[in-house]
Amino acid sequence: MELAYFMMPVHHPDKSYHTALEEDIEAIVHADQLGFSEAWVGEHYTSKPEQITSPLLFMASIIPRTERIKFATGVICMPQYHPALIAGQAAMFDHLSQGRFIMGIGPGGLPPDFELFGTAEEDRGEMMIEAMDAILEIWRTDPPYDIKGKYWHIKVSDWVIDEIALGQMAKPYQQPHPPIAVSAMSPNSGIMRLAAVRDWEAISANFIPTWSVRSHWTTHVDECEKQGRTPDPERWRVARSIFVADSDEEAEAFVKEPGGTFDYYYEYLYTIFDRVGLKSAVVAEPDGDPESVSHVQMRDDFVIWGSPGTVIDKLLAFREEVGHFGTLVLTAHDWTDKSKLKKSMSLLARNVMPEVNRSIGAVAAA
Repeated sequence: MELAYFMMPVHHPDKSYHTALEEDIEAIVHADQLGFSEAWVGEHYTSKPEQITSPLLFMASIIPRTERIKFATGVICMPQYHPALIAGQAAMFDHLSQGRFIMGIGPGGLPPDFELFGTAEEDRGEMMIEAMDAILEIWRTDPPYDIKGKYWHIKVSDWVIDEIALGQMAKPYQQPHPPIAVSAMSPNSGIMRLAAVRDWEAISANFIPTWSVRSHWTTHVDECEKQGRTPDPERWRVARSIFVADSDEEAEAFVKEPGGTFDYYYEYLYTIFDRVGLKSAVVAEPDGDPESVSHVQMRDDFVIWGSPGTVIDKLLAFREEVGHFGTLVLTAHDWTDKSKLKKSMSLLARNVMPEVNRSIGAVAAA
């Protein structure tokens, strides 16, 4: 099982923007040094805690500081942009990173962003599909372009001059294109069906209960069977909040610290879910009462913490419950204590994951 990193990111709003960006960069460089396989970066415009407005721009600044880690958008909010803009920028990033790029796409997930870009009342899922189809058409064809859709009409015909290559758009470094990925949150998510239909990568969110994560793969397998396609669990990524310390007591105290990095993270998410009426997606049990949900319950249910030995046991039990997946994606949390959170990353990469993989290998061999 590979180990990857995902940052929304969520910082405490009192932290300066510049400091937050510098720490996010440092975290990905640290992940690369520890052998993490991928770094996923979110996109938000109207939230001070979630401060990265352009994951491509942000990640481009880190390319020369890293050696192996792949960069993934988590996600580009497709309805907010003209598809040709995304096609050009994503193709360029793919070249700058020499193919270390996974193109995560989505309909968007932050209500004030919907309000900002005027997409609150639109069918954002439909817009995402139309935009991605247009981008793929741009990448696999040459001008003249005349791609008509419900939301966009992409046309370059009057200014196509082949002798000087005018009118042509950039093609990606990876051929025919970078891997396309989508992110799933809701139980039995239709996004997992879309991934099966389109043969795209899929990642399950970290702030959902185990039963919901399990439902993602069940849904994906069901759709793969309908499509006549063999599901590959190695392509499934599952994100979790994890904190590793020298002892269980130290880890629990840090995770449960009132107002601390994990407590604030789930208080922030709970506030959003409560406002938009999505608490049913984060109940601890499938038949749970959404009104019983609290940010403390979310924190305690969704964070995996403990000493290396305890986290090994918890991760193996989690994998046993949700099923086989290929990449564990560690969720970033605000560096309220940089030394402890960097050490947690190191313990996870160097002490926990090798033992987890040895156990997985032993079970597979048996």
